Amino acid sequence: MYRQNIGQISRHVGLMIAITTPGLSAHAQAIFPTSTIRFVAPNTGGTPPDIISRIIAKELSESEQWRVIVENRPGGITTIAANDVLTHPADGHSLFSMSVPSVAAPALVPGISYGFESDFEPVIKASVSYNVLVVNPSVPAASVSELVALLKSQPDKLTFSSGGFGTPAHLIGEQFKLQTGTRAQHVPYAQFPQAIGDLLNGTNAFMFVTMLPVVDLIKTGKLRALAVTGPKRVAALPDVPTIVEAGFPSLVVEDWVGFEARRGVSKDTIARLNEAINRALQKPSVREAFAKLGAEPVGGPPEAFGELVKSQVQHWKKVVADAGIKVQ
Repeated sequence: MYRQNIGQISRHVGLMIAITTPGLSAHAQAIFPTSTIRFVAPNTGGTPPDIISRIIAKELSESEQWRVIVENRPGGITTIAANDVLTHPADGHSLFSMSVPSVAAPALVPGISYGFESDFEPVIKASVSYNVLVVNPSVPAASVSELVALLKSQPDKLTFSSGGFGTPAHLIGEQFKLQTGTRAQHVPYAQFPQAIGDLLNGTNAFMFVTMLPVVDLIKTGKLRALAVTGPKRVAALPDVPTIVEAGFPSLVVEDWVGFEARRGVSKDTIARLNEAINRALQKPSVREAFAKLGAEPVGGPPEAFGELVKSQVQHWKKVVADAGIKVQ
């Protein structure tokens, strides 16, 4: 009788464990986050990666009831922000808000102390946008082909501006020179408004620039748009041809924002972050806010973003090497 009771109790306990284990696993996933989530942005406030991060942080705070903040850690061609994330625990509460300069940094910064495959876990690609090639109206070029011809006729005589060394405007400008066989001088500025200002006053001839700051300048004739760097026209500038239409399909260049965590974060936590951000990207308010920046939501699984980062590191490594870009 005693042995029979023990056997029954054992079976009962075993059944209880079998039933409750999935619940415990779900509960373990549900407790994330246990504290504030930080999006560590390597850009100053008001730049597209910063704004994209804040739009998503706001939506997660409202829809998921998470506390999400954006902390700006500019400098070092995004390495300051990356290292900040790596100094915090691998628990998913600190995410690196990445963009094109982040994947160019390994080629631009000597002795960089981290690698994306060895030290980071991909979470999600959040957005994609494209730059627009603009010239000062005094430049005698009404198309990309005419600008290329002008640059070839006056090697190193014309200048192009950017908001700083290693920024998308700089990197895309260097790729443009490589693929068109032209030569022009890069003029980096410490502040983005200065780069636009010297483009407007004719100090510099052209620039690859994000949409938001120049749409009105293009519409009022203060700048002339030659092409957008995407495969299709953008709603904000429907009359501006794509770089493909202009005859330079190899110059399609994405400007994107995505998130990575420190390597070691659990797969459950990565999945939870990915699912929450994917949901946020589908919200009409988020899509509308992105559209004002000339950006589109992307989303998808972590693995897809990981493959993008891997390929982009190699792409910009080649551009930096071929262009002979040196850290300034």
